[in-house]
Amino acid sequence: MKRLVIKMHPKDNVLVALTDLPKNEKVIFEEEIYILQDDIKAKHKFYINDLKKGDEVIMYGVLVGKVQCDLAKGSLMTTVNLKHAAEPYGYREVDFVWQSPDISKYKERTFNGYKRNDGRVGTANYWLFVPTVFCENRNLDVIKEALHNELGYSVTDKYTQYTHQLLEAYQNGADLAKVDLQLPATVNANRVFKNVDGIKFLNHQGGCGGTRQDSATLSALLASYANHPNVAGVTVLSLGCQHLQVQDFINDVKKQNPSFDKPLLVFEQQQSVSEEQLIADAIKQTFEGLIEINKLERIPAPLSDLCLGVKCGGSDGFSGVSANPAVGYTSDLLVALGGKVLLAEFPELCGVEQNLIDRCVTEESAKKFINLMQSYDELAHKVGSGFHMNPSPGNIKDGLITDAIKSAGAAKKGGTAPVVDVLDYTEPVVKPGLSLVCTPGNDVEATTGKAAAGATLILFTTGLGTPTGNPVCPVIKVATNSVLAKKMSDIIDIDCGPVISGEKTIEEMGEDILEYCIKVASGEIIPKAVQLNQDDFIPWKRGVSL
Repeated sequence: MKRLVIKMHPKDNVLVALTDLPKNEKVIFEEEIYILQDDIKAKHKFYINDLKKGDEVIMYGVLVGKVQCDLAKGSLMTTVNLKHAAEPYGYREVDFVWQSPDISKYKERTFNGYKRNDGRVGTANYWLFVPTVFCENRNLDVIKEALHNELGYSVTDKYTQYTHQLLEAYQNGADLAKVDLQLPATVNANRVFKNVDGIKFLNHQGGCGGTRQDSATLSALLASYANHPNVAGVTVLSLGCQHLQVQDFINDVKKQNPSFDKPLLVFEQQQSVSEEQLIADAIKQTFEGLIEINKLERIPAPLSDLCLGVKCGGSDGFSGVSANPAVGYTSDLLVALGGKVLLAEFPELCGVEQNLIDRCVTEESAKKFINLMQSYDELAHKVGSGFHMNPSPGNIKDGLITDAIKSAGAAKKGGTAPVVDVLDYTEPVVKPGLSLVCTPGNDVEATTGKAAAGATLILFTTGLGTPTGNPVCPVIKVATNSVLAKKMSDIIDIDCGPVISGEKTIEEMGEDILEYCIKVASGEIIPKAVQLNQDDFIPWKRGVSL
């Protein structure tokens, strides 16, 4: 019989509906009978006890809110009757013992990646264009159009042809309604350089104006992208007079990686004869660089060379039930294999801080996490916000009523492993194991920061659907439910719906996800976000974004 509800932790006093349940429905769970006081839509929760105003609500085993009025057993959880609440946290000495998963079947497994001279291994081979200031965005767009169209990296050909058909129909007096988009997308079919997975462009709005601190942070961010193991060569475009000077960027590149030896081409517009000459020189020299990096080939590497970023966005009430725990199991498998895993989105760790602190292997890391969380929340409050305001209208509509509920489910992506390190924004990952990375919860700002830390793959869970990707790190989209996976199959890669239906366990789904990751890392599967050139990049201005 299909499961109607699920309890996420033995301590919880709420149940999650796995399907739509009507008012007055009799639900039996663990030999207890519940008469529903309201219609309960799938993904939403109902209380399993009579509650008084001020009583605590527990989900995932942690405090997630306090009720605002007296409630009867079987009542629907809403934003009216529940407000965000979370336990205080602090450092305490805990003897954390991790029960690592069985990895015997993966110990000898490899993926085919690009070995860099610094010893790291990339899952892709990209050429990267970096503007030091927003003034160069137009020039980047011109270069992008030229290189993508001519070298086979454009994904807009079908829309160009579609527009052409519409134009012909209009000119001939034909019915536009009869013109259909029926042109299949092709991936890699027309690429001149078969071993160059893409030419990427980091358009942004920074580099001048704002504060000097903003430009310094941007410089470190851009440098981390130039240093990324998925990047084989870099072209830099500069205006000349901006805050972020080319030498500042180069200094940050060398600071992060003293052995940096990738091709680095620099073009400064105020020193060029003309804009046309600048663009022509950049295209020609980059083309010569593409010829060289095309000579690189994939070679076998152990799974311990993978660095996996885990992220959620467009989350729903099933995120913490299916996709996030499944990705968490994948994370645990990779950590046990000696790989690296990055868990970020600090506003979405609100309420589970103590669990993460207790898992930190050093007091230094624990206190760094505490300081970053507190300072971030303080900055958010200074602009009239706070972590409690993180859930979006879409999150709330689909069952994530408080930030603590959203956070407790979101943290499941990081699995159960010890926390070996805590990284501030733009700090690179260096230790094998699970690291926490300070970023906003915002989808693109978080993936931007995760790639900066060194993620070579990102697993991105979603319950509502989001096309988010990253310029240098392949993003694999994981649906929390089968309805979404079918509805938005053009952007979804993996369906975790079988967990909801009971067809697969969290562990089985986690292993499936790892197998998918190995194929993507080897270039055997191209994720939808990469196929679509979904190259989202947004630098973070601290304290402004959740």
